[in-house]
Amino acid sequence: MRSHYCGQLNETLVDQTVTLCGWVHRRRDHGGVIFLDMRDRDGIAQVVVDPDTAEAFATADRARSEFVLRISGRVRLRPEGTQNPKMPTGLVEVLAKDVEVLNTAATPPFQLDEHGKVGEEVRLKHRYIDLRRPEMIEKLRLRSRISHHVRAFLEGQGFLDIETPILTRATPEGARDYLVPSRTHPGSFFALPQSPQLFKQLLMVAGFDRYYQIAKCFRDEDLRADRQPEFTQIDIEASFVEEEDIMGVTESMIRELFQDVLDVELPEFPRMSWADAMDRYGSDKPDLRIPLMLVDVDDLMKQVDFQVFSGPANAADGRVAALKVPGGASMSRKVIDDYTKFVGIYGAKGLAWIKVNERAKGLEGLQSPIVKFMENVIEELLDRIGAEDGDIVFFGADKAKVVNEALGALRVKLGEDLNLYTRDWAPLWVVDFPMFETDDSGRLSPLHHPFTSPSCSPEALKSDPAAALSRAYDMVLNGTELGGGSIRIHDQQMQSTVFEILGIGEEEAREKFGFLLDALHYGAPPHGGLAFGLDRLVMLMAGARTIREVIAFPKTQSAACLMTDAPGEVSGDQLRELNIRLRQKAKAEGQE
Repeated sequence: MRSHYCGQLNETLVDQTVTLCGWVHRRRDHGGVIFLDMRDRDGIAQVVVDPDTAEAFATADRARSEFVLRISGRVRLRPEGTQNPKMPTGLVEVLAKDVEVLNTAATPPFQLDEHGKVGEEVRLKHRYIDLRRPEMIEKLRLRSRISHHVRAFLEGQGFLDIETPILTRATPEGARDYLVPSRTHPGSFFALPQSPQLFKQLLMVAGFDRYYQIAKCFRDEDLRADRQPEFTQIDIEASFVEEEDIMGVTESMIRELFQDVLDVELPEFPRMSWADAMDRYGSDKPDLRIPLMLVDVDDLMKQVDFQVFSGPANAADGRVAALKVPGGASMSRKVIDDYTKFVGIYGAKGLAWIKVNERAKGLEGLQSPIVKFMENVIEELLDRIGAEDGDIVFFGADKAKVVNEALGALRVKLGEDLNLYTRDWAPLWVVDFPMFETDDSGRLSPLHHPFTSPSCSPEALKSDPAAALSRAYDMVLNGTELGGGSIRIHDQQMQSTVFEILGIGEEEAREKFGFLLDALHYGAPPHGGLAFGLDRLVMLMAGARTIREVIAFPKTQSAACLMTDAPGEVSGDQLRELNIRLRQKAKAEGQE
C-alpha cells in the first residue's frame, strides 16, 4: 500500500511520486491550503493539499487527528523560510494528489504531544495510543536494536539460542512463583520460571557447551520502578569456564553494544569486592558517578558518652558511619529534615549531622546538636572524614544493615539532588560475595541462589558457612545491577552440602531437585553464566526513569494490566475443570 515510510523522505526524492500510509498527527488550515502532518513508526512528514485537487482536498478537509490515511503525491522542497532543519524530513514536503481515508478515529483520550499532562494510569489504559508517540516508538526501536546486537554478538561467539520450558516445577529462587493449575493432573501445579537456571545447567550437562536465550521470566513479588511481574533476561551459560571467561565475554558484549548503538565508549570496568562496596557505599551496586563515600567511625564513637552512637559502635552487628557532603553546610534545616524523613524509609531512627562552618575556631566553628557529646574525638573525627569549611557531615548509627541501606540511599539521593555526577557512565564488577546471608531469625539463606559455587571445599564450607565467599559476580552500571552470575556447582557432593547448610534435607532435596542431583552424577562439566536484565539495560540506554517506559505492554506497580483489566475472574466451569474452589471472602463487618 505504501512506497515509503514518512520518516524516509528527504531531498533525494524531490520530484518523485511517493505513497505514504499513517496517522494524522496534526491538521492545519492555512489560507485555503490544508497541511497534514502524517506520522508512522519512522517519523513525521508534511503533506500539502491544495484546492486544485478537489477530491483530495475534500477528503483532507474532513480528516482529523489519528485518522488513518493513504496519501500519494509528489515530493518537493519546502519553500524558503518554511524549512525545519531540526526535523529529519524538514527540508521537503509532499504535494498530495490522492488522499484516501483508510479508517476514521474517535477523539483520543489525550493529545500525543501533551501526554506529560496525563497521568500514567490513563496512558497505560490506552497503551496502544501512548505507543504512537514518537518517543515511545524510539524506545521500542532501541530495544529491538539492542536485542538484535546481543543475538549477533553471542552467536558470533559460538553460543546457541535454545528455548527452555515456560511450564516447569516450582523451585526456591528468592521470590514467589506464579502457579498454573494442571487440568490433567488434578491438585498439581506448574510454575512459571523465575529464571531458566536449572534448565541451562542441564544443557551444560548435556554437552551444548555455550547457550543463550532472551527469556521471559516471572516473579510474584512487590514491585518497584525497576521491577515487573514478567520481565526479560539475556540468559547466558557456558561450560569449561572460570569467572574471567564469563566476565570477559559479557563485558565485551556490553562494550560493543554501547559503542555500536549509542556511540559511547565505556570506561574501564574496575573490580570491587562486595565487602568494600558495602563499606564505602552501603550498597552492592554502587553508583561510582557520585564521589561521596561512607567512612567508618566505630572506633571513635566507642569513646563518646552518647548512647545513640556508642551503642551501635560497641555492638557486634552495629555500625556508625559518616557521609561528608562538600559545600553542604548551606543546607537549610528544612532540607535536612526532609533528608531525615527520607532515611526513615530505610529504618533509620534519625539523621545526625554536623555543619563545618569554620574549623579553625574549634567547637565554636561547628554547628550541630551532637557536637557537645564528642568533644574528646571531634578533631580526629573531622580529620578522618576530611571535613573542610562549608561541608556538612551526616551520620548513621544502628545495625549495619540499616546504616548501609539508609546512608547508601541518602548518598544516591544527594548525588541526584545536588547534581554531583562526575561522568556519564560508571561501570564496575562487584565480586567476592558472601555465599550466604543471615536473616533476623539467624537462619542462613543463599545470597544469590543455592546453585552458586563457593570458593572453598565442601569441608571448609561446612565448618564455617557464614564466612564462605561465593564465585559470584555482578555487573553494575550507574548504580543499577545490569546482570548477575556465578560459577555453578557441578559436583554432587558440594550441591548436597549446600542443601544441608540451608536446612534442605535429603528427602526434600530429592523431591525438589532430584533431576539435578541425578544429572550431576553423569559427568557434569565445570560451568557458569550470567543473566542480564534486558528491561533494565534498555532503560539505562534510553535514559528512561522506569522499565515501564521501555516495555510495550507493562503492568502497573500493583501487577495489573489496566488495558486488558488483567488479572480477572474466570467462570465456575473453568475452576471446576481445574479442580479449584475459591475461598469465600469474609463479609464486611455488619453486612447481612
